[in-house]
Amino acid sequence: MALRRIDRSEIEKMDRISRLNLVNSCTGYKSANLIATINNQGKTNVAVFSSVTHLGSDPALISFTMRPITVPRHTYNNIKEYGYFSINHITAEQIADAHHTSADYPEEISEFDQTYLQPVYHNDCPVPFVKGSPVKLLCKYVNEYLIQENGCILIVASIEAIFYEEEVKTADNWLQLDKGKVVAINGLDGYALPVLLERLPYARPKTK
Repeated sequence: MALRRIDRSEIEKMDRISRLNLVNSCTGYKSANLIATINNQGKTNVAVFSSVTHLGSDPALISFTMRPITVPRHTYNNIKEYGYFSINHITAEQIADAHHTSADYPEEISEFDQTYLQPVYHNDCPVPFVKGSPVKLLCKYVNEYLIQENGCILIVASIEAIFYEEEVKTADNWLQLDKGKVVAINGLDGYALPVLLERLPYARPKTK
């Protein structure tokens, strides 16, 4: 297979869609999540994100990237107003509806009402979760950092609770996501179903 090189100068000359597709897909598979929020008036919002990242386990922290708020960002506004939100893993059966949440609806319209995704509330948690998601996180806003180079905002949040289907958990508390048919995102619009190939022990230096 021939190896092609594209320099930054060529990337910058590409049309917008070609550049988006190339740069968003070249970094590899990303997590596929639905972030569900609610505002103080009880209006819900749900949107697909591919930037949720583990930051640490003690304390349990995650981050995700919000595009510049030069235009209304309903997820951002709700999180700043309410303080809590949920992260929900997307399954193979939810792909079409999850992707549709990226459509630009006005604030007064909930994406839950425009798709077959259903909000569900667990115990006394203050925010909606996505019904059918095998792994769900209740998160609390902690901080944010402006990325000056492109105007995006890195949101940092704590994990307040974890909900998961018992079938995906192993004896050592590891969540095997392929058992829940959890998908990943390639680029902006490509959805893939990962399969576990092997789980390896903790790596230690070797001697000859």
